[in-house]
Amino acid sequence: MIGGLIGLSLGVLGAWGVSRLTALLDASTARKLAEQIRGNAERQAETILIQAEVQAREASLRRRDEFEAELERSRKELREQERRLEKRRDLLDQKLELLNKKEQDLDEAQRLNAETRKQLDVRLVEVERLEVAQRDELRRIGGLSSEEARALLLGRLENELRGEMGERILRHEESVRETSRERARAILAMAIQRYAAPHTAEVTVSTVDIPSDEMKGRIIGREGRNIRTFEKATGVDVIVDDTPGVVVVTGFDSVRREVAKIALEKLIQDGRIHPARIEEIVRETQEEMDQHVRSLGREAAREAEVVGLNEKLLDYLGRLKFRTSYSQNVLRHSIEVAFLTGMMAEEIGLDGALGRRCGLLHDLGKAADHEMEGGHPVVGAELLRRHGEGPEVTHAALGHHDDLRVDAPYTVLVAAADAVSASRPGARRATLEKYVRRLEELEALVLGFPGVEQAYAIQAGREVRVMVDGQEVDDAHSAALCREIAQAIQDQLTYPGEVKVTVLRETRSVAIAH
Repeated sequence: MIGGLIGLSLGVLGAWGVSRLTALLDASTARKLAEQIRGNAERQAETILIQAEVQAREASLRRRDEFEAELERSRKELREQERRLEKRRDLLDQKLELLNKKEQDLDEAQRLNAETRKQLDVRLVEVERLEVAQRDELRRIGGLSSEEARALLLGRLENELRGEMGERILRHEESVRETSRERARAILAMAIQRYAAPHTAEVTVSTVDIPSDEMKGRIIGREGRNIRTFEKATGVDVIVDDTPGVVVVTGFDSVRREVAKIALEKLIQDGRIHPARIEEIVRETQEEMDQHVRSLGREAAREAEVVGLNEKLLDYLGRLKFRTSYSQNVLRHSIEVAFLTGMMAEEIGLDGALGRRCGLLHDLGKAADHEMEGGHPVVGAELLRRHGEGPEVTHAALGHHDDLRVDAPYTVLVAAADAVSASRPGARRATLEKYVRRLEELEALVLGFPGVEQAYAIQAGREVRVMVDGQEVDDAHSAALCREIAQAIQDQLTYPGEVKVTVLRETRSVAIAH
């Protein structure tokens, strides 16, 4: 029993000890945990405090930047206002100065008006005194009434003054007219002497030298194929006769004749003369001629000292090299008119450069009168207006044959220079212009028929060769077309002798082997 009690007591004591030990261990752990929690809390508090300080500083910096930006905007506005105020003040100062000047001018004008009024008053008093004295004298001498004396005096003065003024006006007009004639003659003589360009009448025939008479047969070709192809491609007439060493190329169109001459010279030099080569050489020569025409226009403008011309106008100007008017070369004529107009313009105080420009371009319409409606003055004026030339130049082209107004002095000068250039001995041949125009009308009439591709007047207009489209016109139709063309020429044109109409139809087949 006692032993059991003792064992129970020991068990109770052991359990108490264990529980006590456990309690002590829990308390120690709790204290450590609490210290840890407190440390974490302190650290978090410090972190939050630091973050708050950083945010506060950032907000402060942001507010400071915004304040500085706002301050800068305010300063800019103030500076802008100051600038506007300064400008306004300067403007007000200028207006004030102007007003002061006007006020001074007004005062001076008023002073002059006052002095003038005083002088007028003095003169008026003197005139009244003289009038009264004259009236008394007339009344004393003639015993006339005041009204009769006034009418007599005024009538006599009017008659005397009218006669004297009329004589003076007539003398002055006659003097001015004679002086103008002498001045015009002197200016024209001076201009003609300063620019005396040689001119000869153009011809319508070109000769091509050949190395031997054997070349004539190659030019003609088998059954005349080569010469027919050449004449069809160029539109000229090739004359191969017994004259040794030359072949003659004839045609009224100078451009065609020049292209034909150059192409024939190339063929003779090349040695390969057959239809395909002929067409190739003629086509190349025509392209080269286009470049040559522009270079001729540039050279003419440079010679006449005219700058700034449109490239298209240079092309038209170069084409005048191959145009004649009464056998006078139109390009050389235009250059001569340019110099004459410029010299006369300088003599009377006008712009010499503008005068040369008007003179150089006055006949430009002759390069395109077959492409546009109207005569060459209207065509030329339209081309010049279209390509940016001024009113003086366009009016000189439009009115150099008529409409010579005194308010267009350059047109008058161009007309005078044109007449001088055309009237010099040897400059023109009157019959050639009519001849060329007749041939142009003949070709234009034939080209109006359907199916006609090309038409060339040859043999001085005694023959017209017509090339038709072989696909559109058959053999039977070509015969009928030939008669229709001959009938139209007979009905619509005036010509000497007879005109032979030759219609050529060719069918060509081409195949390519691959």
